[in-house]
Parts: sequence; structure tokens; C-alpha cells
Amino acid sequence: MTANDPFIDPPPETADAGGVGSRLRNWFLTGLILVGPLYITVGLGWWLVNWFDDLMRPLMPVWMRSETYLPFHVPGIGLIIAVSGLTLLGFLTANLIGRKLVEVSENLLHRMPIVRPIYRTMKQIFETLFAKSGSSFRKVALVEFPPGMYSVVFLSQSPTVGIADRLPGQGEYVSCFLPCTPNPTTGFYFYARRESIIELDITVQSAMTLIMSAGMVQPGGEEQAKLAALAEAARPSRSPPVQPTMPSA
Repeated sequence: MTANDPFIDPPPETADAGGVGSRLRNWFLTGLILVGPLYITVGLGWWLVNWFDDLMRPLMPVWMRSETYLPFHVPGIGLIIAVSGLTLLGFLTANLIGRKLVEVSENLLHRMPIVRPIYRTMKQIFETLFAKSGSSFRKVALVEFPPGMYSVVFLSQSPTVGIADRLPGQGEYVSCFLPCTPNPTTGFYFYARRESIIELDITVQSAMTLIMSAGMVQPGGEEQAKLAALAEAARPSRSPPVQPTMPSA
């Protein structure tokens, strides 16, 4: 027998080296999957807290700042003040006096030529997004766009009578927003016939994750099961080593 005999298994040290490298790679990927989302979440939360603090610091009197009493800045005070102030403002506008003040302020804004269209548009957007009732961005669907391919869209409200009368053909139309990947804040807005769309039984959050991940995270996927399988694959094999066999003469 020669050293290049195909019936002879590779040296044990070669197999062990490949196995160790594979296990190290799996351990690294498992740790990355565990730490990566947590690090990004904490980083975004920390950035949001500091952004609110920087936004509210010029409006805060000196006696409300933590640096007045402590040798360091306490993060989160600006966020607490912003949330408390918005809640108090909503409570005050719920009574008769508050509604009158809001009405007077809006009438003043509506008389400003440049400010009026901006304020009206922003108010309609906020009322649509945060209203308890309504169907804006509550459903996800598939639309054949461009022809021959299907895209994930978010369904908005039906067009108004003035727009619906101008649309060609008969039947009901629905407003569709097609977000782009990986930035869903940009996209295309168009009208489509209701019978031409395919509604999906997934949440808006799942659809957002699908779009931002470019399809790598599918709705209904068992991420925890995949993580467990990856961790299981990273464990060293417990099966006894196979002894090389020699061919019989």
C-alpha cells in the first residue's frame, strides 16, 4: 500500500483540525447572533435618550438639570420631561378651555400662507398614524408591481370621491405604499384595484422586518429554533471516533 491509497482515512490530526475550526466558527456565529441584536437595541435606545436630553436641555430651567446637584449628567431626564409634558398637554386640551385655545391657535396658523399647507399636511399625517380608529397601514398585501413580479405593500385608506371618479374603469381602488429595501421610509405610492391585491395574514411589524432584512427574515420563521439548532451544531460531537479500517487482502 502506498501513502496515496484512497482506502486510507485522512490523518486524525487533519480531521480534528477541521472539526475544531468548524466548531469555533459556529460558536462565533452563535455569540454574534446573541450579542448583535442586543447591542444594536441598546445603542439605539441610548441614542434616543440622549437625543431627547439634548432637545429638552435648552428648555429646562437650571434647577431641573441634574448637573446642578450632581457632578455628572443623569440620562433620561429630558425623555421623562418630554413624555410628562405631552401627557399634561393632552390632558389640558381635553377640556373646554384647552379646546378653545387649540382652535384659536389653528385659526391663526391657517391664515399664514406658507405655514398653512405644511401644518395641515403634518396634522393629517399624525392624526392618521396615531388615531385609534382607521385602517391606515393596518394591512399588508401583495401587488403585481412591476408586471410579472409581486411586491409587498401596505394598504392605506381608499381614495376620496374626487380621485376615485377620475380613476379608469369600474370597481373599488385602494391606496398602496410600496416601501424600499432596506430603508422603508422611502418608496412608491399608487392606487390599485382591490380585486388585484392579495392580502397577507401578517402584521405590519413582520412585513417591516421582511423588507428591512431583504427577505432574510421571513414572517413566521422560527428564529429561536434556528438559534437552538446552530448552538446544537456548535457542540462537539459525542459519538466515538471511527477507527480506520484496512482493506482485506
